[in-house]
Amino acid sequence: MRKILLIVEFLGTHYSGWQLQPNAPSVQGVVEDALAKVLGQAVRLHSAGRTDAGVHARRMPAHFQTEVNLPTVAFRDGVNRFLPADIAVQEAREVPDGFHARFSACRKWYRYTLFLNQVRSPLSAQTSWHLKRSLDLQAMKAGAFNLVGHHDFSAFRSSTCAAKTTAREIFDIQFSQDGPFLFLDFHGSGFLKNMVRMMVGTLIEIGLGKRPADDIARLLNRERGLRSGPTAPPQGLCLMDVYYNRLIDGTCQH
Repeated sequence: MRKILLIVEFLGTHYSGWQLQPNAPSVQGVVEDALAKVLGQAVRLHSAGRTDAGVHARRMPAHFQTEVNLPTVAFRDGVNRFLPADIAVQEAREVPDGFHARFSACRKWYRYTLFLNQVRSPLSAQTSWHLKRSLDLQAMKAGAFNLVGHHDFSAFRSSTCAAKTTAREIFDIQFSQDGPFLFLDFHGSGFLKNMVRMMVGTLIEIGLGKRPADDIARLLNRERGLRSGPTAPPQGLCLMDVYYNRLIDGTCQH
């Protein structure tokens, strides 16, 4: 039995998220259907995680098992023949039997993109959150500093989050700008449902002067009566990459 790892890029605008849904189109379902056409049989993909409806991915790892003896390039080019324009397999390779796209991961990188301009950008509408007001970046960075480290992030998760534990580690949060675009890059061990979007929403409130930067520390300490900011819109969020331990690909460093 072979274990094949796919790296999938997708624009999540028209999907209910990565995970299979009974009555809505999902990225996983579309890729599994394409795989079935290439393999002549159904397979189940196991991904590095889930993405919400409307969220994108530059590199979503997902593996499957098969006995079909095709060259690995066929799992890329063959599958892409049956995929729509907003989904593509960028890489396909065979991995060791002990590898798991989710459980072997040791670091994930999410990017949230903000478009700061008085006039909207139709070309960027599906991949960024448009804000007309300027932001206090120093205050936002002060708030973000408190998020770095190992914490209980229960204040930054959806009410429908099914995770058994809420402790996660944020290794780094970086801010960068390119013209009107502001990028917030989150590197961590893993993320709860809506966690990045809720952190972004809270940081935006800080940047707009609606709350102090030290609210982040108070939220992490679960201060009674204090709530996080709004959940940022999904279209600004993208899973940029997932890293694995050095025994597999030598990339996981933090």
